[in-house]
Amino acid sequence: MEKIILKVYVQPKSSKNEVVGAYRDGIKVKVTAPPVEGKANESLIRFLAREFGISPSSIEMTRGHHSREKILKISGNVNQKLLKKMLPMAGHPPERKITL
Repeated sequence: MEKIILKVYVQPKSSKNEVVGAYRDGIKVKVTAPPVEGKANESLIRFLAREFGISPSSIEMTRGHHSREKILKISGNVNQKLLKKMLPMAGHPPERKITL
């Protein structure tokens, strides 16, 4: 089982859920949920799980529960095609795997 650490910058209260692209040393993701009572965090995890083709329980937020900058630990069989597209956005070459 592969484990990936991904830095994500979240923009809550957006008009739609989407991966924007590279931002600083991670990726920027817009979510429609407001940053109230963990709703934006839940929305982020559900959205990324759907994008990666994994269950939401395979994504763990290790840092940033009350911040826009999040560190996510993703485990499971991730959609490799999408992963290869996202890793260069996050500043990692596609051939490099991020593992713990």
